[in-house]
Amino acid sequence: MNPSTLIGIAASILMLASVLLLSAESAASFINLPGLAIVLTGTLAATFISYPLKEVVRVVRLVALVFRRENSRVQEDIQELVRLSRLWFKGDIQAVERALEQEVRNPFLRTGVQLVIDNTREEEILDLLRWRVARMKARERAESQIFRTMALYAPAFGMIGTLVGLVNMLEVMDTNQIGVIGEKMAVALLTTFYGIVLANLVFKPIAVKLERRTEERLIAMNMVLEGVSLMSRRRLPSFIEETLKSFMANHHDELRDEVELEAPIEKTGRRLPGVKGLRRRLLPGGAGAGNA
Repeated sequence: MNPSTLIGIAASILMLASVLLLSAESAASFINLPGLAIVLTGTLAATFISYPLKEVVRVVRLVALVFRRENSRVQEDIQELVRLSRLWFKGDIQAVERALEQEVRNPFLRTGVQLVIDNTREEEILDLLRWRVARMKARERAESQIFRTMALYAPAFGMIGTLVGLVNMLEVMDTNQIGVIGEKMAVALLTTFYGIVLANLVFKPIAVKLERRTEERLIAMNMVLEGVSLMSRRRLPSFIEETLKSFMANHHDELRDEVELEAPIEKTGRRLPGVKGLRRRLLPGGAGAGNA
């Protein structure tokens, strides 16, 4: 399971436990099955009305993806693409085809390389691969949008449950039965509580997780697309490898290096002014500014 998901679940359980055990005389005070049923059934009913059945059925599989720890295969894709480009550069098309059939597990990479060895034009290859990228992006964002929609519905049905509880409470006000009034008031308050908790601890986090997963997959697919483009142009395998590795380069800040560079040493043995020295010479008011 994803470590961040485990931490989030543990923190959520701790928060709910503190609410149930420390802020009330009894944990049973926060358990109200009619209120929970209003929120859950209402949210599910509105979701089924909003989306086709086949998309809603995928919700169970998508929830499983959130709890599953996926291993990134980007490095493996880079190695496979470089190896295939070497075989293609040597002209061993049969070896490339065998590798595509038996070893390559990435269907996006397999399609791109197959089009290259079929001598398809680069523009046509890129158009097809970009269309697949766009289709995957649209499909997965639509899946995460289901949970975004459920996060909107849950608090709304919590408010509906509150109104139902208040109406029922007003009907028994004249009976002076405190127990009955308290039961109706519990439905009124707890349904809003359930709706907010489900929206912010279940539905929205799942949507964000799926969106982050889509972003990572888009980066990997664009990397493969660039590699296939270079392979189609018959670039050297070493050049393709270095280009693809640049996709994996991880810099804390792409625009500024926070580490102070040491001053390089000339062949004559004198130390050249480093970054700090250049800053003193070039910035107004620095040492040597008056000599400029």
